[in-house]
Amino acid sequence: MTNDVKTPAPVATEDEFDAIPMSILEHLGELRRRLTWVAGGIFVATVIGFFFAQNVLDALLRPYRGQLQTIGPTEGLETYFKVAFLIGFVLSMPFTLYQFWLFIAPGLSKKEKRFVYIFVPSATALFLLGLGFAWFVVAPAAVFFLADFMPNIFRTDWTAQAYVSFMLTMLFWLGISFEMPIIIYFVARLGFVEPESLREHWRYAVVGIAVLAAAITPSADPVTMLLTMVPLLILYGFSIGLAVIGKRQFERSMAVEAEADD
Repeated sequence: MTNDVKTPAPVATEDEFDAIPMSILEHLGELRRRLTWVAGGIFVATVIGFFFAQNVLDALLRPYRGQLQTIGPTEGLETYFKVAFLIGFVLSMPFTLYQFWLFIAPGLSKKEKRFVYIFVPSATALFLLGLGFAWFVVAPAAVFFLADFMPNIFRTDWTAQAYVSFMLTMLFWLGISFEMPIIIYFVARLGFVEPESLREHWRYAVVGIAVLAAAITPSADPVTMLLTMVPLLILYGFSIGLAVIGKRQFERSMAVEAEADD
C-alpha cells in the first residue's frame, strides 16, 4: 500500500502575481476608482483654496498694476472660482500623481514599484518649477509687453475673466509642460522610447515645442512664445540625458532577468 503525498500547489510570488494581465473591464474599473479619488482630492483642495484665492488674485494683479473690470454680474465670482480651482489643483498634485502611479502599478514588477518614491516628489517639484517660471518670468514679461503695446492707440482696460484666464492658462500649462523630463525618463526606463530616437528627431521636437508654446501662451506676441520655448528646449535636452540613464537601467534589469531565467 502506497501513501500518496499531495504536493502543495505553488504559490505565485508577488512579481508573478503582478504579471497577471487585467481584463479591459478591470482596467476601466481601476481607472474609474482612481479618477474618483483624484476628483475627491481636487475638490477638498479647492475648498481649502477658497481661503487663499483673494491673496492669489492680489498677486496675479501685480504685473497689471490696476483693477480689473467686470462686464457680467457673475464674472467676478466665476473668476474667484477659477483661482480657487487652480490652487486646489496645485495642492492636490502629489495626491493626483500618486493615484496615477497606483493605476499603472499593477503592470509593474515589485522592483519597479519602488520608483514611486522618485516619481511623485520629482514630478511635483518639476510642476512647481514650471509654475514658478511662469509666475516670475513669463507672465510679468507678457503682461508688460501687451499692456504697453501701442499705448497711443490702445487703452489697457482688461476684464477680470480675460486677464485671469490668460494668467491661469500660462501657469497651468507651463507647470504641466515641465513634467516632460520625468515622463520621458520613466518611459525610457520601461523600454518604450530610445534616447537615440529623441536625438535624431530633434527638429521635429523643436517644431512640436513651438506649437506647444503657441498653445500655452494665449497671446500672439513672439516675446511670450520665445520665453516659453527656451526652457522647454532646455528640458528636452535634459530629457534626452535622462532617457540615456533610463535605457541603461532598463537594459541592466533585462540582463538580470535573463540570467535568472537561465
